[in-house]
Formats: sequence, structure tokens, C-alpha cells
Amino acid sequence: MNAIAAVLTAFNQPLALQEIPVPELTPGQVLVQVEAAGICGSDVHMWHGKDPRTPLPIILGHEGVGRVVAIAGSRLDIYGQVLDPGQRILWERGVSCGLCYYCQGLHEPALCPNRWAYGIHRPSNRPPYLVGCYATHLVLDAHTPLIPHAETDDPATYVSASCSGATAAHGFDQIKQRPGDTCVVYGPGPLGAYSVALARAGGAEQVMVIGGSPARLALCKNLGATHLLDRHALSAEQQRQAVFEVTRGRGADLVVEASGSLSAAHEGLDLLRPGGTLLLVGFGTPIGEMNIAPFEAVVRKNVRIQGVWVSDTAHTLHAVSLVRQHPNEFAALVTHRFALTQATEALRVVTDRSALKAVLLPNF
Repeated sequence: MNAIAAVLTAFNQPLALQEIPVPELTPGQVLVQVEAAGICGSDVHMWHGKDPRTPLPIILGHEGVGRVVAIAGSRLDIYGQVLDPGQRILWERGVSCGLCYYCQGLHEPALCPNRWAYGIHRPSNRPPYLVGCYATHLVLDAHTPLIPHAETDDPATYVSASCSGATAAHGFDQIKQRPGDTCVVYGPGPLGAYSVALARAGGAEQVMVIGGSPARLALCKNLGATHLLDRHALSAEQQRQAVFEVTRGRGADLVVEASGSLSAAHEGLDLLRPGGTLLLVGFGTPIGEMNIAPFEAVVRKNVRIQGVWVSDTAHTLHAVSLVRQHPNEFAALVTHRFALTQATEALRVVTDRSALKAVLLPNF
């Protein structure tokens, strides 16, 4: 049996469609037929050679939903139920060792130094070859957490839950949010959209979103945003005035930087009330240095700057639950769907931001 994969063989070049033999499974491995694979901003960075972790050749894609084809031995899902061929599942994108200090001592597998992720760390020229979601089939490692997925749920709507949604959920898991808080979100992309939903679910009374796309801002409004600030129409000072007006001069309790912009992080720090938190969820690759005045910007205001690196299964489950509670709103995130043969075009529409979320449908 052969699988078809869109393989990155050279940076900044079209992906190559390759036929790859499906290897014999080793104990605990699961072969899935990929039904939907999300195009993430991280994939674009890897395509352009901006992520130092990228080996070549590689099958990109760490967001996926698929159907079980075969299992080597017996596997259980995260609820302890026996997994059967034909069942639809979503999987945790990162695989941690489960044995190190961070996995065992701190219960923070996202920080595991041995953690690896599908479509990011492992090349396609070594067994088990099929290690990215831009393919008709994927081999899941024996240590991958598996989440059952309902037949009535659209796979394309849920792929972002395993990355953008889970990362945002990890961020909110790091902070103390109170009912009545004011939250400012920079960037109305997938990370920002999940952040809006999480802020509202956590009791935020005001959620202000700053972005430059009317369509993306409107989607955030449907997820609970109370104020939309167009960065093309308002200067940074006008945005600041709007935030301080809403908060009666205090400043925001929480600012979420979900755009990956250093300028947004700087501006967000200035929007915080004393004791507030700046949550950095948007930086997925090296982007430069952030220069701040520690006394004036951080110490004197007693603010917290919280970094967020990837996520774990608990966060993925949180994001999946959010999507299930707001299926129509999150379905609107998916603006483009492509066949596997159009994988390069899918990367391009995410690069030029004409797509909010693009999804490959490898077997359709």
C-alpha cells in the first residue's frame, strides 16, 4: 500500500507530490487516513526556512483529523476506550517522553526537552516516513494521545483546535482571570479568535480586539468580542485611549499578543493596568529582540509577562470543547479548502493572508 504526500524538499519551492510506501507498523502504532489537515502559520515559516527545527525532506502538517485504518496490537483512546479501525480521531500534535522532570515532576509535558511534533521535527526519509499531515495517510506513534472525534463533526472545523486553540488554552491556563475583567487581543487570526472565546468563557466582561481585517474582526465579534479596533483606522495612541476609556482610566487586566508582532507586544504592555498580565501566544519562531524598560514598564507597574510555548492534551481538549460549543462560529474560521495536490497554493493563501484558515482534504 502506498500513500501520497506533499513533501517539502527545498525551502521556498513548491511542495513535491510523492508516492511513499506505508511501512509495516510496529507495536502501538496507528495508521490513519487523513481527512483534514490544517495549514498553520508555523508551516509557512517552515516553508520559507525560518524555523531552525526544520529537517529536509519533510511532510509538513501538525494539525489533523483522520480515520483509523490499522492498529499494531491494541490501543486505547484518552478515555480508556478500545480504538477500532474505521473510527475517526483527532490526535495530540506533540509527543512527550512521559519520563523526564517536566513530564513527571512538574506535569508540564509541553516543556519536555524530548518532545517532538508531527510535521515539524522528523524528516520523511526515515521510518516511519509518514510523519506529517500533508498526506493521505499518517503513522501515529505509540505514545500519541488519541481523542475520539464524532462522526457528526466537520473535521476541517476542528483541526485548528489541536494547535491555535490548544496554544491559546495553554496561555489562559497560565493566568488568573476574574469575572468582569477587560481583555485586549492583538490579532484576529485563529489564535486571536480562540483567545476571544477563552476570555469570554473565563468571565471577561469586555473583550477588545485590535486588527486590520474587517472580516476577521467580525468573526471575533461573533465569538464574543465587545469592541473592535481597526488598526488601519486608529493610531496606536487612539487605540490606547479607547482601552483606557472602556476601563475608566485603569488599563486592561489582560493583553493577549496573538499576532506575532513585536510592536503589538510593546503597545500591549503599555495598555496594562498595574498588576495586569501580558500573554505572549503569537511568537512561534525567532523574530528579534523586545527592548523594554524593566522598572517603568514592568517593575513599577507590577505586571506579569507570560510566555506560552505549545500545549498538551489538556489544552487540546479545552479547545475541542470550545469548538463543540460554538460550531458555526469556528466553522467560519475555515475560509479555504484544498485538495492535497494544491498544498503549495494553500501555503500561499495563508502567506498572503487572503485565507483566515486553509485546510487540506487529502482524501477528497
